[in-house]
Amino acid sequence: MRLEHITAILKNKRVGIAGCGGLGSNCTVALARAGVGTLVIADFDVVSVANLNRQYYFLDQVGMKKTEALKYNILRINPMIRIIAHDTRLTKENIPGTFTGCDAVVEAFDLADQKQVIIEAMLDKMPSMPLVVGSGMAGYGMNDVIRCRRAGNLWICGDETSEIGPEMPPMAPRVGMVAGMQANVVMEILLNSEVAR
Repeated sequence: MRLEHITAILKNKRVGIAGCGGLGSNCTVALARAGVGTLVIADFDVVSVANLNRQYYFLDQVGMKKTEALKYNILRINPMIRIIAHDTRLTKENIPGTFTGCDAVVEAFDLADQKQVIIEAMLDKMPSMPLVVGSGMAGYGMNDVIRCRRAGNLWICGDETSEIGPEMPPMAPRVGMVAGMQANVVMEILLNSEVAR
C-alpha cells in the first residue's frame, strides 16, 4: 500500500489511548507521526521528573497534567490532528463512554490491576473493539522475547513476564519498543479493516 493511500485511511481513524505514561505517550507520538486523524487520550496524572527517563515529556513540562502536556507535544508534531483529552482516572464505569467511536484502543497503564480493569470493561461493554495491551516491558535487553500475541479482539505486546519493580525499573528502550509495537499493531488493525471492506 502506498504512503498516500495509508495517509488517506489513517486521517479518518480515531484511536483511544488509556494512560499517558511511558507506553501511552510514546505510542501516541508514533500514531500521530503516522497520521491517525483523531487521538483520544486519558490520564489523571501530572508529569514528574521521574517520568522523563522513558516518557515523551520535557523538563519544562514537569508539574503539568500529562494530557495537557501530551496534547501540546502532539500538536507540535502535527497540528492537523484532533486531540480529545480526558483528564480523569479511568474506571470500569467511564471507559466505554471515554472511548466510544474509536476504531481501536491502546491500554497503557502501569499497574496490573489497572490493566485488568480496562481489559474486563472492554470485553464486557465493548467486545468488538480491538484492544492492544502492553505486558512485560521492564528492565533492559532481552529483545528476542518481546512479541505480540492475539486472542480474539485482544492483542498483547511485550514479553508477558517482566514485571516493573525496584530491581526491574521501566527503561526507555524496552518501553519504547513495546509502545512502538502497540502503535504498529493499531496501524495493522486500522489498515487491514479498510482493505477487508
